[in-house]
Amino acid sequence: MLELSLLPFIATSLLIILTPGQDMVLVMSRSLSSGTRVGITTAAGISSGLLLHTILAMLGVGTLLQASEWLFFILKLIGAIYLIYLGFKLFRSTDDLILVNNHRAPDSSFKIFLQGAFSNISNPKIMLFYFAFLPQFIHPNSTNPMLSLFILGATFAGLTFLVKGPIALVSGVLANKIQKNPYFLTYMYKVSGTVLFILGIKLALEDK
Repeated sequence: MLELSLLPFIATSLLIILTPGQDMVLVMSRSLSSGTRVGITTAAGISSGLLLHTILAMLGVGTLLQASEWLFFILKLIGAIYLIYLGFKLFRSTDDLILVNNHRAPDSSFKIFLQGAFSNISNPKIMLFYFAFLPQFIHPNSTNPMLSLFILGATFAGLTFLVKGPIALVSGVLANKIQKNPYFLTYMYKVSGTVLFILGIKLALEDK
């Protein structure tokens, strides 16, 4: 018997997912800069990253991260550098670059998907969050805690896409109108880039 506290888990998860963070900023910025397809694909990549975090939590990697300072530091540094890189790319965009980008071949959906997944996977804070958060909704006497953990993790990943997918869609629709005003789009690039840059610095400086 699984005995999951599923409804409280869904309610709590939605509140957490709706809280602005690096994944939310990434989805919105990619949608605004490159359109709905890119934003939704990024959201799908982020959700797949959460599925991998679920599997890693099942394997006990969260315990390893808690015990190993150097492993946590390395993963945290990789995630922070990637966020700073994405922020820098957006911040340095200019009106001329925007016009050029409109005519260049778009990245493949697979590449965009991997970028979203990597942004999520490379953040060890999410792994520690999963390890601490998911077991709270599993009954102590559950006969299959591993399966329960997977169901909760997969549910969280699905909810993430259900929330961030529509956000990508709305941002993509706005992007079509914003494209007519490249100066405003440049401003949005710089704001989104700055936020991602700050989130990268914040991740780099955070403790467990």
